[in-house]
Amino acid sequence: MLGGTFDPVHLGHLRTAVELREVLGLHGVHMIPAAQPPLRDQPQVSPEQRLALLRLGIGDTPGIVADPLELERAGPSYSADTLAVLRGRYGNGARLVMALGHDAFLKLAGWHEPERLFELANLVVVDRPDHDSPLPPALHTLLAGREVESVEALMARPHGRLLRLCLPSRMAISATFVRERLARGGSVRYLLAEAVEAEIQAKGLYLQCDCREG
Repeated sequence: MLGGTFDPVHLGHLRTAVELREVLGLHGVHMIPAAQPPLRDQPQVSPEQRLALLRLGIGDTPGIVADPLELERAGPSYSADTLAVLRGRYGNGARLVMALGHDAFLKLAGWHEPERLFELANLVVVDRPDHDSPLPPALHTLLAGREVESVEALMARPHGRLLRLCLPSRMAISATFVRERLARGGSVRYLLAEAVEAEIQAKGLYLQCDCREG
């Protein structure tokens, strides 16, 4: 599970999904747009539009799917609830992994039912070159006894562990930067998949910048 607002999906998101599948040896990666992200304001582009852009970005990439799971239920898009649905789909023995970026990881102790995340899945924190902050005390407590140092140790159990992972490309692209460029008419070539860029231009999306982080 690789969730997010994908506002809009960019090449950093897509490359992360591909590399997660390769490095962790996953059967597949579900990229799941948040319909109502609980820790930030509603994106200016609708969930349905963000899902459509995500599908265009993924195209026919093997093993990567755009999953509308969080668009199919009402209320805030809590990751614990999403993981519960995925756990129900794949069974108790499946090695279920939730990936998140380092910036989101630092806030993990404040998420909805953070302990439940570990009851349902293993967590992988994707390192970014622009994030190197100390862990808050509450996060230290949450992680006690859960952190492992290798992919093999992570995948030895179906849930309950956490691995910090440095992916090969470490693409430091932010959706905020992309939205800013779109709003002022700047080039986003090589930041977005060509099909995503074409659809944004055709539909006139992101002409006004919501420049908050996301």
